[in-house]
Amino acid sequence: MNAELDHLVIAADSLEQGVAWCEATLGLTPGPGGEHPLMGTHNRLFSLAHERFPRAYAEIIAINPKAPPPGRTRWFDLDDAALQAAVREAPRLVHFVARTPDAGAALKALAHHGIDRGALLPALRETPQGTLRWQISVREDGQRLFYGALPTLIEWGPVHPADALPDSGVRLQSLRLAHPRADDLRAAHAALGLEGVAVDPGTPNLAATLLTPRGLVTLESKGL
Repeated sequence: MNAELDHLVIAADSLEQGVAWCEATLGLTPGPGGEHPLMGTHNRLFSLAHERFPRAYAEIIAINPKAPPPGRTRWFDLDDAALQAAVREAPRLVHFVARTPDAGAALKALAHHGIDRGALLPALRETPQGTLRWQISVREDGQRLFYGALPTLIEWGPVHPADALPDSGVRLQSLRLAHPRADDLRAAHAALGLEGVAVDPGTPNLAATLLTPRGLVTLESKGL
């Protein structure tokens, strides 16, 4: 396995709220994203590229009020009442996604550790550069697992969204995770071949440190 950090997931109550938060907190306006018909969500994106994470980006995601209900539980726990209540106050880092060249094999590797990361679903969205296509692991219940510290797995098609993202002036310096079952989480990351993401024992948390136009900013999940 050779998984790499692909993107951070920042949940918002609405994209308008997410954009305003991004401008106030990070000092930039996120670029356009798109709609996800499969899940009834939409997003805005900005690059986090750094020499340690050369294709990393951030996704501000929210339920699309204009989309029909998806007929299933949405990804990233976006239908969870506690998460919805928290992001009504302010957008929050809630998860991260790891890319892999063989998501099916990565899911089997997690299954050997007794972890059901979900089925692989084909997804797509339209962009000015063409259609983005990918496969992504989504559980039936939409849960992130390990309070968001076990990544969702993604296998991109021939086009990656980072290829079209301009330099945002924001650099991902580190992603540090904490969880009471740190050994189990480390073992799951090792099964994926995921490196460069630190795991500590402790109260559940994701902490991403970014170098931004406003200086160093750390985004945290704070147990959400």
